[in-house]
Amino acid sequence: MFMQSSDDDDRGQVGIGTLIVFIAMVLVAAIAAGVLINTAGFLQSSAEETGQQSSDQVTNRLEVVNTVGTEINGDAKTVDLVEVTVKKAPGAANIDLGSTIAQWVDTTGSYDLTYGDNTGNTDAPNSTAFSVDGVQDDDSSISDSQVLNDPADRATITFDVDDIRTDSNDASYDGDGLGEGETATIQMNTQSGGTSTVRLVAPETLSGNSAVTL
Repeated sequence: MFMQSSDDDDRGQVGIGTLIVFIAMVLVAAIAAGVLINTAGFLQSSAEETGQQSSDQVTNRLEVVNTVGTEINGDAKTVDLVEVTVKKAPGAANIDLGSTIAQWVDTTGSYDLTYGDNTGNTDAPNSTAFSVDGVQDDDSSISDSQVLNDPADRATITFDVDDIRTDSNDASYDGDGLGEGETATIQMNTQSGGTSTVRLVAPETLSGNSAVTL
């Protein structure tokens, strides 16, 4: 009796199994590719954001034009006010001086200062605040909102050394300005994280001067 071979049926079953395995491999590869693409996109976005922040910290900073000591106390032989004239560094975006933090460091300690104080007084510097005045400001951006928005803009940041040192824990410095030959450092940190450091050195003699270069 003639019996029909089952080889054709076996081959068909093997072909269906192979096709199922192939489809599963394609699906897994597609899912993996999607995950890789999403991960790559996230990493690229994070890298671009980090790069931009790093660039801002380097470029969006203040450049010091000059530093002057005024209100010379002839009796105490001290500089009572320090005026720092600044501009935008090359390539910097707009810089908001109202959001800038200054750190004054000298032999009496370290003091953090901002623009204005808790009472809203922004007209004069004091123990916790510096004042800002426009020197060159064609569109009134400095006087209106304390913003340097043009490479030609110049602003003067004023520090009251007397008031700053009044907060000193060392009573011998209370009410004293920067003495003859004394040094101080001002570190100005903009909203973007750009940092500029100014080193002040008072002249060895202040007698007969109404203002000195520091």
